[in-house]
Amino acid sequence: MSSSKDNFDVIVIGAGPGGYVAAIRAAQLGLRAVVVEREALGGICLNWGCIPTKALLRSAEVLHLMRRAGEFGLSADKVGFDLGKVVERSRKVAGQLSSGVQHLLRKNKVEVVMGQADLPARGQVRVRSDKGERILRAPNVVLATGARARELPGLEADGDLVWTYRHALRPPRMPRKLLVVGSGAIGIEFASFYHALGADVTVVEVMDRILPVEDEEISAFARKQFVKQGMKIMEGAKVVALDRAGGRATAHVERGGKTETLEVDTVISAVGIVGNVEGLGLEALGVRIDRTHVVVDEICRTGVEGLWAIGDLAGPPWLAHKANHEGVMVAEAIAGGKPHPVRPESIPGCTYCQPQIASVGLTEAEAKAAGHEVRVGRFPFIGNGKAIALGEPEGMVKTVFDARTGELLGAHMVGAEVTELIQGYTVARTLETTEAELIETVFPHPTLSEMMHESVLDAFGRAIHF
Repeated sequence: MSSSKDNFDVIVIGAGPGGYVAAIRAAQLGLRAVVVEREALGGICLNWGCIPTKALLRSAEVLHLMRRAGEFGLSADKVGFDLGKVVERSRKVAGQLSSGVQHLLRKNKVEVVMGQADLPARGQVRVRSDKGERILRAPNVVLATGARARELPGLEADGDLVWTYRHALRPPRMPRKLLVVGSGAIGIEFASFYHALGADVTVVEVMDRILPVEDEEISAFARKQFVKQGMKIMEGAKVVALDRAGGRATAHVERGGKTETLEVDTVISAVGIVGNVEGLGLEALGVRIDRTHVVVDEICRTGVEGLWAIGDLAGPPWLAHKANHEGVMVAEAIAGGKPHPVRPESIPGCTYCQPQIASVGLTEAEAKAAGHEVRVGRFPFIGNGKAIALGEPEGMVKTVFDARTGELLGAHMVGAEVTELIQGYTVARTLETTEAELIETVFPHPTLSEMMHESVLDAFGRAIHF
């Protein structure tokens, strides 16, 4: 016999950036919501991803600036770091924000149930914990279980020689010679962090260029900067074997038909993620799963009545802000609204390495492949007064327009603080802005944002400052 305290309007499994937002929005709309979480509020993003990595990278950025003190007429003697304290700060930041999520859920009267969840039947969620077993019921269940690091055969993490992102966030030691396998956002951010702290870093990427989802021109620019800093980049390469012995790892890397060996003390495997679909009972309910991700429609319905899936579990792009928006969208749909579907092509992506990288929309190659006749604008950081004053003259802003309609198809950036600039172009795409409105917009001076204007001007032969 079920108790009224176990009956809800919405059950959300997973309290990451998609799950807790979905529950809060549902509560705001007058629905009785509960979140089930097996580990920590805030999920991977807040505890083991987006937030703690940015805290680490901020420490690396400050260290980098301190080493450049002389360029700014300043003195900074015996510049160094304490890795333990750097990590401790990042954990405190994550802990503070996790507590903040707890406060937000309590404020919005969302119940939190800690434990391992599965679905024994449609509309039911069983939660097991050391306190026993509890059956929750609701006409709507939102799956927000997230994802975990993919492990390749031979590159299984051991926490000693081979790390995943979790080990890299709480390292047992400072790597001296580091091999990073994979050059997506996770791999490049850790490569950038540990390189800034003095590690000898090699990045291996199986594709023909690093940062393969970015515009080719931006990838090439970033590669040049990484090599200039002292990183080693191996593209079109694959780790075919890894020997572990005597506290060292020997990687056998195949490239261009030849195999070479690299001896390192640490390997970070960053080769993608897999969805957390196991142990939930999804197959028995008729949920379609494709390569560890739940198949959903444009508003995240699974095809099983009352069952929704959001965030990393529901496929790419694997970004916290995508999960946030899907959580809101699903809550509003459950409440009877008609929310606009999230458009993947208008979700910005950011990589917080040195230099930073940010993009939204189609790359130049994708735009051409889609049949667009394009106009492309570019503007370099060296042409911007604020960038020069900051001591950050290396970078570029690139825009891609449809030559016939003036539609902004995509925007791509590399350089200082571009992760804070990209939202301007994201808003422009959401509002379906053309080049005319962007050209007529007044950008403040002196700011880095002026480069966004100049790139648009350049696409139409009107750049002023370069």
